[in-house]
Amino acid sequence: MKNIYITDLDHTFLRTDLSLSNFSKTIWNAKAKHSIMSIATARTYKKTVQFLKGLEINAPMILLDGALIATVDKKIIDTKFIGKNIADTIIDEGAKFGIYPFVLTLADKNLNEAFLYSNILNTSQKEVLTRYTNDDNLIECKNIRAMDNNFKIVYMGEETILRELTLHIEKIFGNNLKYILAPEAYIGCYFLTILHKDADKSHGIRSVSEYMGFDLEKLTVFGDNFNDVGMFELAKYAVAVANAQDGVKKLANIVLPHTNDEDAVAKYLEGLNDVK
Repeated sequence: MKNIYITDLDHTFLRTDLSLSNFSKTIWNAKAKHSIMSIATARTYKKTVQFLKGLEINAPMILLDGALIATVDKKIIDTKFIGKNIADTIIDEGAKFGIYPFVLTLADKNLNEAFLYSNILNTSQKEVLTRYTNDDNLIECKNIRAMDNNFKIVYMGEETILRELTLHIEKIFGNNLKYILAPEAYIGCYFLTILHKDADKSHGIRSVSEYMGFDLEKLTVFGDNFNDVGMFELAKYAVAVANAQDGVKKLANIVLPHTNDEDAVAKYLEGLNDVK
């Protein structure tokens, strides 16, 4: 039975400038000859395949925090959507706090995604959008409304406001939705991600396991932030990079001495002697 390695991308496998070193690519691709290799990320399909160009991914990818499971060649394995009515209610409730979300949604059956955003933006949201200026799936909305199949709703801003908003939305929907509130390391704010109740990396790994028929006892995962906790609890070996959040490190079996900018995942893989 092959070993399985699944890694988070941002601040774990990717460097802070969103690149992968030649060293990381070489080590990963060598390991993929004898192992099952994939990723679990909050990123969309489109962004993920851009970042992973030249990398061997031989299992379905866990995308959008587990709301989408798909192969590199766009075969959809599983989806967990927030419906339009619920999404629109969330948008309306957020408006009471003076904040509007990004809505990431499935635009068509060919796995094209839409990134909806309001024309009313806070400073953090404006900064995020500067990183997507070359993307063709951005849709500015004067009165933002969700589409039919929404992967996730993401608020960005000050921690205090987002904590209040989280509690408010939880009072309305309870455990019918999933809420991730965590620091956003690139621009120094907080983010609140709202998902289908079964959309997370843990459920995503189970979907991939069922599809591939692999043994979770052979699974190693890598991560840095609180949206990685579910897969940490599921895997045989949970590995945190040196720059991971302290709370995430406490849940890891292994804390690496290297950061994402020091090729932590690749150096760990290089040190293994598990080829069979």
